[in-house]
Amino acid sequence: MIFATNGSKIYIGGVIADPAADVTATTFAAQSWTEIKELESLGTFGDSASEITFEAINQARTKRLKGTRNAGSMDIVCGLDYSDAGQLALIAAEKTISDYAFRVVFNDAPAGGTPSERLFIAKVASASEGLDTGNSVMKLNASLWINSNIVRINAEA
Repeated sequence: MIFATNGSKIYIGGVIADPAADVTATTFAAQSWTEIKELESLGTFGDSASEITFEAINQARTKRLKGTRNAGSMDIVCGLDYSDAGQLALIAAEKTISDYAFRVVFNDAPAGGTPSERLFIAKVASASEGLDTGNSVMKLNASLWINSNIVRINAEA
């Protein structure tokens, strides 16, 4: 079954230390979450492997191996709201060197159930204002450098 993106939400938590291993849902159990509102776009995120190459002379062929995993950068776009606590937390996080907890909640809960979630650790790499044209909304554009695996929590009935 497929679902629309609309109704999805993103939250920022507090500073969280890199555990030097894959994180689990329990890593985020003590977090207090603040929704980042006026969300227009969540962008993309997810693991990909770095490429390691080796030129085998006797085979005249380049061999490819998988290297380290990278969960990418998530570029989010919001309608700029100077009073939104989540946007203010995002802007403040960009000014630090710390990693923060993030939570994405999808709009896919079955009737009476709970929705899917994604949890991860990221640095806020940028928080810039986009002003575009006269007939557009001022925007807050933020880039999250994901520094952990992404924990998947599936929707449940």
